[in-house]
Amino acid sequence: MTAAPESVPSGISPDLGSVLPDRAAVQRRTVNVLMAAQVVIGIGMGAVISSGGLLIEHLTGSEAAAGFATTLVTLGAALLSVPLAALSRARGRRAGLGAGWLIASAGALTVLAGAALGRAPLALFGLLLLGAGTAANLQSRYAATDLAEKDGRARALSLVVWSATVGAVLGPNLTGPGAAVARALGLPEASGTFVFSCVAFLAGAAVIRARLRPDPLLLAARLDAAAAPARQARFLTRMSGALRHVAASPSALTGLTALVLGHAVMVSVMTMTPVHLAHHGASLSVVGFTISLHIAGMYALSPLVGKAADRFGRVPVILAGQVVFVAATLLAGTAGSRQWAIAAGLFLLGVAWSCATVAGSTLLSESVDAAHRSEVQGASDTLMNLVGAAGGALSGAFVAFSGYGGLNAAAAVLVLPVSACALYFGLRRR
Repeated sequence: MTAAPESVPSGISPDLGSVLPDRAAVQRRTVNVLMAAQVVIGIGMGAVISSGGLLIEHLTGSEAAAGFATTLVTLGAALLSVPLAALSRARGRRAGLGAGWLIASAGALTVLAGAALGRAPLALFGLLLLGAGTAANLQSRYAATDLAEKDGRARALSLVVWSATVGAVLGPNLTGPGAAVARALGLPEASGTFVFSCVAFLAGAAVIRARLRPDPLLLAARLDAAAAPARQARFLTRMSGALRHVAASPSALTGLTALVLGHAVMVSVMTMTPVHLAHHGASLSVVGFTISLHIAGMYALSPLVGKAADRFGRVPVILAGQVVFVAATLLAGTAGSRQWAIAAGLFLLGVAWSCATVAGSTLLSESVDAAHRSEVQGASDTLMNLVGAAGGALSGAFVAFSGYGGLNAAAAVLVLPVSACALYFGLRRR
């Protein structure tokens, strides 16, 4: 006899049995398991960030095409966010997150195949599939809040973001060992890190599948009666309604704007930084170190950002992030060939992204009712990655037209609408 599948509409799951577990105890376990998975997954995503653009430039000989590496990863995340969220709603977080990281591992293998055959389109398709890893990463931060109490939501979210630090910082520094692996396999040097990415995604999926029990989203469906009707509805039919729900709330709109445009600033500048450094004579090790600093800025300080958001409020932290965005783009954009200045600018860029993401995600989630929350989260991830994909796509052409400094100047302009929304919401609330 086969086991009954996990499902939400019935309100019963084999993960849960007939007796409901203690909510607080399951929340602690959930956060610990998500953190463990993020340590491993961070290696895979960090390696992709540092090597994707260099590999595509090697295969195509085009600097503008290099920008499409990160573009396709973010576009893939946008396309897969809704299906993975729908899968999570139907079968739980284990199914959604695990499927995302399995698809990402297949993407890494496809990139390696494209590198081996010298086929840029195949490698680009692999990068598109790797976007599933980003989509799953983003949804894992929301998984940390499924069972969290309101006053601990920002802290739980920030801890999962923070846990990616070790792997994400280590990943870009695998460019040297990756080059050695690539040479041994007869592949282009920039493709070697994708071997590590494939292994990391498989390991992360295994951790989630084996350890994320009981499933937090399925348990929340039973514990939170208000959320049950929404989880019984079809996800795709409620997306437009979710966006209208956001537009009707100034606080939700502020959180969404901070998330989407902050991601666009980060992706557009980060995408072309490895290529800019390489054109100024930087080695693969220097490129990897710079991206590591950037990722450290994104993740390492997130618990402090979460604590600040709980203590001082979401909007002040969002506004602080916009100030740091301006400082980051100013420093990197005027650095020229000074590698230390570019590295410092990329670190600040990561810190600003952390402020926008942690505070923005928390503000968005708590500004909508439970009946709309999961739809709003899925919509925000889709918009976040679509706009990030557009920024990455335009970044290569922008650098070719106006240089790396011009790209940073254009990215800095995006802080204006975020600041306007945050100030409007703050004044209206007061």
